[in-house]
Amino acid sequence: MNKRLSMVGITLLIIAVIYSACAAPAAAPAATPAPAESAAAAPAADQPAAPAAQSGSLLDTVKARGKIVCGVNNQVPGFGNVDANGNYAGFDVDFCKAVAAGVLGDAEAVEYRYASGNDRFTLVSTGEVDVLFRNSTWTLTRDSAEVGMEWMPVNFYDGQGMMVRKDSGITSLDDMDGATICVQSGTTTELNLADVFRTMGLDFTPVVFEDNDKTSAAYDEGRCDGFTTDKSGLVATQTRLSNPEEHMILEDTMSKEPLAGAVYQGDPTWADAVRWIVIGLIQAEESGITSANVQEMMGSDDPTIKRLLGVEGEMGAKLGLPNDFMVQVLTQVGNYGEIYNRNLGPDTPFNLPRGLNSQWTEGGLLYAPPFR
Repeated sequence: MNKRLSMVGITLLIIAVIYSACAAPAAAPAATPAPAESAAAAPAADQPAAPAAQSGSLLDTVKARGKIVCGVNNQVPGFGNVDANGNYAGFDVDFCKAVAAGVLGDAEAVEYRYASGNDRFTLVSTGEVDVLFRNSTWTLTRDSAEVGMEWMPVNFYDGQGMMVRKDSGITSLDDMDGATICVQSGTTTELNLADVFRTMGLDFTPVVFEDNDKTSAAYDEGRCDGFTTDKSGLVATQTRLSNPEEHMILEDTMSKEPLAGAVYQGDPTWADAVRWIVIGLIQAEESGITSANVQEMMGSDDPTIKRLLGVEGEMGAKLGLPNDFMVQVLTQVGNYGEIYNRNLGPDTPFNLPRGLNSQWTEGGLLYAPPFR
């Protein structure tokens, strides 16, 4: 009996061993570790992946090249124009100089490239210019991946207007049904004109040209009843007409036109450097720092001024710039108010009121994010 039980036990033991051997392989795949390369590819939870722009940013290229290439207009006095000696001058041109001063320490280290209304964004996206300051309106479409622009803070708040002859009998847009209107192609101006006149139920005939000089010349020759562009552009263009006093700008404002600089979308390092130079110009005016007193203001006890001028805080280093980058900008170019007055203010032929382009403390829209 005992022998028989022993034989049964041995038999059951053998069956159990065989069953275990057969069942083991089914569990093996669940225990197989992930390949080593897959584990290495995932960054640790507390260490986010480094941004691609840190390697090969345009900021490094500009520093190595020793100059910036800036896309500008050359046909709008006060904003972007070429004088009799072939020198670029204007409000937008000074922003190019500010970027050069902040990045390279030399406001004159700029190569200017004319950017037309049709090709300005292409020049940026193809890398032919590093930055665009060319009286360009920031819109949703232009900020999208479709166009590929990274927009800087607004540096001029504008609106579209209409210029007509004083003896035309036109006193408002309501009087312009059936009018011929000179307008530049490839601009928000062209689109706004169609939108506004359609909404008002007015017919018009557009007379379209590629650049501002040809557009204004056609109007001056009497080929159009009206000439439309941003109001700041109308003020500037009026000074160049054959008989400026014979023309007037209607009170109607047809659109919002926030004008700003732009860089290529996809390089946050370069975008941040340009962005904070523009912001620095606005903050400097608010803080009372000018080209004349910048050295004195470096001794200020105001924390904002200390950080802005690089006395403390390592602000420049965070942007890949020298900590005194705004000292260079302000010494060589001046603050926002100095740029405005030099090109558009009371002592210029334009005498353009600051209006919305005043500091927020003065009822305007200029407002700098904190330097901290």
